[in-house]
Amino acid sequence: MGLRINDTVPDFTADSNVGTINFHDWIGDSWAILFSHPKDFTPVCTTEFGAVAQLAAEWEKRNTKVIGVSVDDVEEHCKWIADIETVGGADVTFPIIADDELEVSKLYDMLPADAYLPDGRTAADSASVRSVFIISPDKKLQLSMTYPMSVGRNFGEILRALDALQATWQTPVATPANWTVGQDVIIALSVSDDDAKARFGEYEVVLPYLRKTRLHAA
Repeated sequence: MGLRINDTVPDFTADSNVGTINFHDWIGDSWAILFSHPKDFTPVCTTEFGAVAQLAAEWEKRNTKVIGVSVDDVEEHCKWIADIETVGGADVTFPIIADDELEVSKLYDMLPADAYLPDGRTAADSASVRSVFIISPDKKLQLSMTYPMSVGRNFGEILRALDALQATWQTPVATPANWTVGQDVIIALSVSDDDAKARFGEYEVVLPYLRKTRLHAA
């Protein structure tokens, strides 16, 4: 069975281009994004790693660590990084896990059973390894998504989703469609009108079950 929202994500120890990673210890008290790829030196994945590298300052502002997974070894990762930096125009400052034995891919249920191949696999064999997991500081899964081989991920949307998760985490609010930072949020149905006023002050009643308010900075 795959990971579900609010599950504690599996811990693991793995090699990476920056040394051994003990995943839960590496997360520490930060948010984390684990994003996976089926093979080094593949075109879509190279552009995606470049996009993540370009957003280094944005991840840091959000107290978020990013870590890549690709099903090749450390030596291949170190060679590939030069291509990523050429395409992305930014330094790769985050780790890339070497998952050449598919241990992390299996642990996070990224692959169908028939893709657990021993040797000589291609990117197509591990095509399902195109997943994103956003993890909160308590090591719980907050969001996951998986893309097909043909569709490059929109890391602007992943950044927006991270903003929404951080805005609503452990707070009785949700974000409406297409929400971005600074826009109104929706008060949870579990909050009564009286409690909503006490907690948020004035709020807009769009429908009896749709009440909107502005989040104030802590």
